[in-house]
Amino acid sequence: MLSLFSGLGLGLSLIIAIGAQNVFVLRQGIRREHVLPVVVICALSDALLILAGVAGLGFVISAAPWLVVVARWAGALFLLAYGILAARRAWRGGEQLRVDGSDGDDGLGADHGALADRAPADPQPSGGSSATTTRPRTRARSALAPVVLTVLALTWLNPHVYLDTVLMLGSIAATHGDERWLFAGGAITASILWFTALGFGARYLGRWLRTERSWRVLDGTIAVVMISLAVSLVLPVLGG
Repeated sequence: MLSLFSGLGLGLSLIIAIGAQNVFVLRQGIRREHVLPVVVICALSDALLILAGVAGLGFVISAAPWLVVVARWAGALFLLAYGILAARRAWRGGEQLRVDGSDGDDGLGADHGALADRAPADPQPSGGSSATTTRPRTRARSALAPVVLTVLALTWLNPHVYLDTVLMLGSIAATHGDERWLFAGGAITASILWFTALGFGARYLGRWLRTERSWRVLDGTIAVVMISLAVSLVLPVLGG
């Protein structure tokens, strides 16, 4: 059982950090959009990578270092593009969180959040008055396919995933001998617990994110994190 708790502790220490994947899961949780698919994809991907590392894939990657270089550039380009999009959202604004119970449940429980903005002003129909009114307009939920593709890219194009999950966890698991699969089970449990807490716990931040300004700050922070991560990925290659 010691190997199980060792894997759990190491898994949590590696995964609980501000990274592209965690930021995306947090944002989806706050937006209350497709949280369950995002959490499942992240946890399942981690599980597959951990199992691959314990099974020996780490030795393959260490024998072909060019794979890590390719992953670095691909991941950096993706993170840069995502960061620019987040910066664009922060600059333009137009998002806020309205919690009024008007939206249907998305299958994840009591999920009644909706992004709202203001529709164009409608002229008053009577008396020829020039007065205008505004009516709330609920923004359509993001399509599932782009969200799934984004989280897959943030997970599988991130070289740190292979360095930490496959190489490091795989190498340490090997030191546990016959109990290496218990170690892997602990690490997988850590991923499931973390992504579940991050995705479904983020909805409780909604009370602080009901204004457009809050969302602009959030997207601005996401842009800084993503672009910084992109730069950090290629610096070792450029410096080497």
